[in-house]
Amino acid sequence: MSIWTRISEVISALAHGETLSDVFDRLQTPPERSAAFAIAVIALGAKMAKADGLVTRDEVTAFREVFSIPKSEEYKAAKVFDLARQDVAGFEEYAGKIKQMFARDQGVLCDLMEGLFHIAMADGNYHPNEDEFLGSVAEIFGLSERQFRGLRTRFVPDAEPDPFQVLGIDPDTPFEQARIAWRQLVRETHPDQMIARGVPREAVKLAEKRLVAINNAWEELKLARS
Repeated sequence: MSIWTRISEVISALAHGETLSDVFDRLQTPPERSAAFAIAVIALGAKMAKADGLVTRDEVTAFREVFSIPKSEEYKAAKVFDLARQDVAGFEEYAGKIKQMFARDQGVLCDLMEGLFHIAMADGNYHPNEDEFLGSVAEIFGLSERQFRGLRTRFVPDAEPDPFQVLGIDPDTPFEQARIAWRQLVRETHPDQMIARGVPREAVKLAEKRLVAINNAWEELKLARS
């Protein structure tokens, strides 16, 4: 069963009065977790798209740049986006449910944050309200301040590049330990590893931007240490 077939079932449940929060309670194990990941990005993306007061076409379509959606299935993603945008439940409730679902795998939560940053930057602007929204979600997810700054460094053009934040290490980390950290991040970014964490195959494009940033940070660090 594809995630889009599963999402179709979710839309039907929502149409009969269930909330996305209720739906998350049922999507606890593979392969349902992949559908949960997709729905989480759509739902939180919809909430965040309103953070700066505007929901632009760029933000609505940014999801398509992360997920490979068959043309015939695009309306399903759009439907979940619209339902989440209209839902009175706050983003904190969704983020809390997602945290519970992926509590044992912080890598999935980092993957989700990447998807949200991608949507935030879709219109080319990083609004202070979006920064506050993402910071709050990261806090609910249990991400450290360093992890959050590392994500912001990679996605926000105006953020000062910091290879140490991208690699998740301190500036005084010995060179060989930095190399180990870089290799570990490269392994974790492999599409097979992401899929094993519950990220849908349709969303492994997230890995491409991350891998470029990781390798660029390592090259910059090597140059500085040479």
